[in-house]
Amino acid sequence: MFAQGLIPVDFFNAPINPSAPTAVEAATLAFDAKSNVITATGNVVLKADGYTLSGNNLVYNRVTRDLRMTGNVSVRDPSGNVMESQDLNVTGGLKQAFINAMTITAYDGSRITADSADYSQALQTLLNNVTYAPCGECVDAKGRKIGWSVHATTGTKNEVDNSVTLEQPSLALLGIPVFWLPYLWLPDLSANTVASIQMPNFSYSDKTGGRAEIPITAYSSRWTDIILTPTLMSRQGLLVGAEWIQRFEFGAIRVKASGLYQLDQTAFSFPEAQRDWRGAIQTSGEFTPAQDWTVGWSYTAFTDAAYLPDYNLTVGKSSVDEIYATNLTNNTFIDARVQHFNLLGDVYAADQEKQGETLPTVRFDHVEELAPGFGRIDISAKLLGVQRQRDATSVVNGVPYSFGYAGNKQHASLQAGWQKQWIGAGGFVATPYLGGRADVAYYDGNSPDPVAPGETTLWSATPIAAMDVRFPMAANDGSTVHLIEPIGQLVYRGSGNTAVGITNDDAQSFVFDDTNLFSYNRFSGSDRQETGLRANIGGRYQANFANGGYVEVIAGQSFQLAGANAFAAADPSNTAVGSGMDVDASYAVLGAYGSFVEGVKFGGKLQIDTGTPRVARAGLGASFESNGYSAVLDYRYIADSAAAGVPQAQHEAGAEVGVPITEYWTIKGSAYWDLATNNMLEVGGGLFYDDGYLRFGASAARTGPTHTTANDTRFTGTIRLLAPAGLDVGHQY
Repeated sequence: MFAQGLIPVDFFNAPINPSAPTAVEAATLAFDAKSNVITATGNVVLKADGYTLSGNNLVYNRVTRDLRMTGNVSVRDPSGNVMESQDLNVTGGLKQAFINAMTITAYDGSRITADSADYSQALQTLLNNVTYAPCGECVDAKGRKIGWSVHATTGTKNEVDNSVTLEQPSLALLGIPVFWLPYLWLPDLSANTVASIQMPNFSYSDKTGGRAEIPITAYSSRWTDIILTPTLMSRQGLLVGAEWIQRFEFGAIRVKASGLYQLDQTAFSFPEAQRDWRGAIQTSGEFTPAQDWTVGWSYTAFTDAAYLPDYNLTVGKSSVDEIYATNLTNNTFIDARVQHFNLLGDVYAADQEKQGETLPTVRFDHVEELAPGFGRIDISAKLLGVQRQRDATSVVNGVPYSFGYAGNKQHASLQAGWQKQWIGAGGFVATPYLGGRADVAYYDGNSPDPVAPGETTLWSATPIAAMDVRFPMAANDGSTVHLIEPIGQLVYRGSGNTAVGITNDDAQSFVFDDTNLFSYNRFSGSDRQETGLRANIGGRYQANFANGGYVEVIAGQSFQLAGANAFAAADPSNTAVGSGMDVDASYAVLGAYGSFVEGVKFGGKLQIDTGTPRVARAGLGASFESNGYSAVLDYRYIADSAAAGVPQAQHEAGAEVGVPITEYWTIKGSAYWDLATNNMLEVGGGLFYDDGYLRFGASAARTGPTHTTANDTRFTGTIRLLAPAGLDVGHQY
């Protein structure tokens, strides 16, 4: 009933123009299909034709047609009179205004408006003439349009699967409509879904000329999307692309095809790219046939390996054809795959035969937590089968590398271990580890390389024991908290064989730094393992300041105490040459990171050859950002190492600077220099807009003679849509 004695009986029956600007603001808006009740909660404000009604909750019962405001209700009429009550029934024109026009303002400031809403279907919410804007009114304090918004004649929200159907949706940037579709179906309104929306792209490159790519959604429904993508290029003509996405209850498949008749083959130096017709077909699928299981595949076929990168259809340097199945639970991970790898770029068919096929690769990891006080057991297993048609060999600066041998190889490994953490007096922490590893490997010896192993079967067993001890010490002087943590490890791997995979196909990359200083086995794959007795000595220092700043330093060194040093063992891929671990007393490593002042961050890594002494590797960087100004400084250094194929030191320096020219607009520039050869690596600059909800800009860059892509000019455009709740999607072209 009405608040007694506060307002006239016909107060809410006063004439109200239904077409007048009307809004409902609330933190949340919910519809209970069972009770047929719509509830707006959290600082609710209802405005219509000069009246303002506010309270804690606004409840509308569709069965009884009652509209009720509850909790600290305040009413202001057009004359400015204010009346207060705890509960209030809303009737007449103001109730109808609530039904016919709604504005929902969420906690993050985003706003949804609609001319009318229909909740007549229990599983759907229908909004007519709906607009979503993450920036509310999207007008700044100076009256300028900012941000972005999406408008549709009709929006339907399905409460079962959270899907959203939009009819005639359009995207507006800075209040200007820029993109329109006749129909769009979205599985939900998550960031991943919004990121998948196709955007027009405009760019330029020497090989294709000016480029305009306009995606067109030809058909869209809950189950099917068909997207056509014509791309017109001033130098190469028309590239036609099409994509079909078919969704099912438990998965989806995707088929994408593109191709063109090249107008100017001479734009490309790669012989296989100099053909009339070029194109590719890509397909993938993923399904969840049972709880915790995912199965899928991917496959790519192309006229030539350079097609996809030449026309900016991928940024990857390779593609993977595979079939896979994965199981993931709280304590178990299983992954099985059959894979074929394709190099992308100026790669001949003969070079593709050097790529290994995994037939198959299977991983199993399981963690079993024992009873309290008894620690845990870790079990891991791997089966790796590799088939390669040709030897993958290379010579870099006079140093030969063999990355894989022709033939068939299988390698199975199993490792199990127990560990438990003890905390003693004063915070002393000790973590013992006891375990073992078993390997069986076979290689058929079909490589014609004279240094390749012949047909071989290898069985090996490796006992493993380790002890990790730490003594964290903390101090607080009232404004700064200091943590000093000495760390010591002893690791024993009782095997004299480091190449447990016969051929090394998956443990070829290795850099020794602060991230793997305290690791029991630093090799990246199962084909190699550390051996002997090793000590890892170092520590960590951390300081947290009252102003929010911090400093963290990790430093130490590793020592081979007994047994063979696995990193010094000969390896056809030169895995550990010059790494600093191939000597008994390793290089010392240090990592430092921190921020003393808000907006300023720094970080650096050092690898020091203590025997010489000299700096073997270094990476230093710092960044600054405040009031629209920004700067980045970067320096990298690698010492010369003839054995590792680095005949002279490599070092480069670079800087990036951003300067605001007006509000929201910033001009940015960057330059990187090859100090070793005294040549420019890359220089570029651009103009960018950022109002917190919308970012876009354009830039240009030119590379120098020693860059991996030498003497290349690129024009790049970017656009990103943001919302305070965390949405951040966009595109670069």
